[in-house]
Amino acid sequence: MDRGSLVMRLTSGATLLALVAGMAACSGSSAASASVPTVKLMVGGIDKQIYLPYQLAQDLGFYKKYGVNVELSTEQNGGVGAEDAMVSGQVDMAGAWYVHTIDFQLKGKATVDVVQLSGAPGERIMCAKGSNVQSPADWAGKAVGVTDLGSGTDDLTLYLAARYHLTTQQFTRVGVGAGQTLIAGLQNGKIVCGMTTQPTVNAIEKMGVGYSAIDLATTAGTQQWLGGTWPTASVIARTDWVNSHRDAVQRVVDALVATMHWINTHTAADIANNLPADFVSNSLSTKDEYISALAQDKGQFLPDGMMPANGPDTVLAVEKLAGKVNGPVDLSKTYDMSFVQAANKLEGFTK
Repeated sequence: MDRGSLVMRLTSGATLLALVAGMAACSGSSAASASVPTVKLMVGGIDKQIYLPYQLAQDLGFYKKYGVNVELSTEQNGGVGAEDAMVSGQVDMAGAWYVHTIDFQLKGKATVDVVQLSGAPGERIMCAKGSNVQSPADWAGKAVGVTDLGSGTDDLTLYLAARYHLTTQQFTRVGVGAGQTLIAGLQNGKIVCGMTTQPTVNAIEKMGVGYSAIDLATTAGTQQWLGGTWPTASVIARTDWVNSHRDAVQRVVDALVATMHWINTHTAADIANNLPADFVSNSLSTKDEYISALAQDKGQFLPDGMMPANGPDTVLAVEKLAGKVNGPVDLSKTYDMSFVQAANKLEGFTK
């Protein structure tokens, strides 16, 4: 064999080896990529302070750390709610209130809460300056703003009214959304009060438009007005999807439980510094104001992701008094804390 032929054969062999190695590397990369599940999670207002753990988990790198690619999205005013997008299959999971699992069960749709992030609604009822509203009894003959009719804020409004012996014929509920649209409702006299969260609460106070009449953002306030812990922000999904994607669910829960422990051991300023800049500083609130409000209401977040004892019973009581329950409810099927228990063990905690 002459030297030219030898070089050609060696070169061809090297090229073939390189090609095979490259294909193997690509195959390995694809396998590694395939082993990381992708989960679509829509949040009911991702920039709201009550819903900050979902984005914080992303920004802290916890979804990646626990081996899951979470595609976050947020519901839009006038669009499909996060829980409805989940139950219809548009997304896999919803960052929404626990109460929706009860509502869906009554409609014959099986959904389950797999991790509980808060034990209080994180809401405040803001009333127009000069209205002198001190309790739900003062809503008689007036219009009260909620996010949307049928929403969690609507349920709470109905419940508060019922506790103060006010029927739906004695006052009006108006869907005004959140943020600027709710503020405009107060300014224009469309509503006398509205249920909302930070940073809208701070903006209303700063603008001199209204004041906080009813506190549902702290443990003490929730106890006073709702009669007990009221589990709110959670991750809910269709029961059949959870059963067929248990590994992916566990990874999402691992990341969020780690986030809740992180929140519990860090300051409001630490949390704000790890969120997107436009979440903590915008037309409604400066960063300092955001931090101040979060420091005040940080106790709404649960440190371990576990459902509070008797929490589901309190929520069901709210639903019944609000007139939303028209049949039997099996609370045991509305939440599954086995993923949270496993996550806490993984983090070195036992629950």
